[in-house]
Amino acid sequence: MTKQSHTPGAGRWTAGTLTYTSAGIGILFFWLLWGDFAWSMKDRAVTSVATLMVKSFGVSDFMFGLLILSFPNFTNAVLGPLVSYFSDRHRGRFGRRIPFLAFTVPFIVTGMLGLAFTPLLGEMLHNAAGADTLSRHTASLIVFGVFWIMFDFGNTLASSIFTALVNDVVPTSLLGRFFGLFRGISLAAGVIFNYFLLGRAESHSMWIFLGLALLYAFGFTLLLFKVKEGEYPPAERALPCTPRNILFIFRDYFRECFALPYYRWVLFAIPVAGLANIPFNAYSIFHAKSLHVSMDSLGKYFAYTYIISFVLSYFLGVLADRFHPIRMGILSTALYGVVAFTGCFFITDQLSFAIVFILHGVLAGCFGTLTASFGPRLFPRMLFAQFNSAMWILQSLSWVIVTPVIGKILDLIGHQYHYTLFAGGIFSIFGVLILLKVYREFLKLGGDANYKAPDIAA
Repeated sequence: MTKQSHTPGAGRWTAGTLTYTSAGIGILFFWLLWGDFAWSMKDRAVTSVATLMVKSFGVSDFMFGLLILSFPNFTNAVLGPLVSYFSDRHRGRFGRRIPFLAFTVPFIVTGMLGLAFTPLLGEMLHNAAGADTLSRHTASLIVFGVFWIMFDFGNTLASSIFTALVNDVVPTSLLGRFFGLFRGISLAAGVIFNYFLLGRAESHSMWIFLGLALLYAFGFTLLLFKVKEGEYPPAERALPCTPRNILFIFRDYFRECFALPYYRWVLFAIPVAGLANIPFNAYSIFHAKSLHVSMDSLGKYFAYTYIISFVLSYFLGVLADRFHPIRMGILSTALYGVVAFTGCFFITDQLSFAIVFILHGVLAGCFGTLTASFGPRLFPRMLFAQFNSAMWILQSLSWVIVTPVIGKILDLIGHQYHYTLFAGGIFSIFGVLILLKVYREFLKLGGDANYKAPDIAA
């Protein structure tokens, strides 16, 4: 693929075979960000509402971590390699990303519709099976599980491809700024949900899920019609997706992604550093409840966090373009570690919880925005989806392991949720060390001015 660049003085940008004027870049950004708003509302709201719903069925912290956090990441580890392998090698009339994204929409929308009616369907299943055979909570949990799996299937496939679409159509020189805007839209969605809807999530879950399903069906589908992909060089023909070939696909996938030591460090860096904010983030709702913080107040804290992050988002994208996401990742991870260790011993009441919660959210958001272009800047372009999914597999597997383990520890120590911050501080130390290793290798490969992703055949 032709290197993506900006033509100095000509007001034109290129992304592969695509060429944009300033107006064209504006139109591209508009449709991508419009679709991202529908995507972000789904991401910001579904897990939070589902968390409160599944907890109402009486599940333990361990079961919660397994079902809501570990299971989606397990499916990502299984499905991510397959969909990215086929997408990178697909050549069709509508591009190599859009057909795969279109396939996922019905699963995501149907899953959200099913979650909307889970209490009603659970009651119907309970009545049909009989109270002696199936309790009301168990029946509702079964229904929830069916639609959660359907939603997760579509969401996992789409997550593996969406960033790859952005990487294919947005010029490299604008990636940091674009992801800053991307982050801003996501934060705006977070403000809307948490400020206005989180306090009503337990009593109005059906209407929230219905609204999300309608928004996603319309908003994301519109993106798929309006954004056009360019042409791609011929690719190695993908193996047919048969049970026998799947083993060969996984073999080639892992060989290409993990053969070079450099790429192994790159692939591990963000998942390990990203673990720093996961323990506190995963159990923050329960931490708030243990301090008698109302869901309405927690929603306001979320909103304040997102407002601050929204103001910062574009400027963080500029910093990532200017100083490189590796350097910015090191700095933001180190700062988060300081806050995490301090916050572990600082939280004693609702006010101190609010302060740490907002600092945690802002710094975690800074890390996400500053490192959003990490993969696009370092991975080989023709196999971007494959390498990006490999990074997400490692992140998913780390969540699969860490979240239920943290949940089990919390069960054993009497749900002392402030220790989730101490765990986050430990993870931040490892994150900084791995990012420093990547940075040293990055400089050896040419650094800011002359970096070229190593050939996987090297």
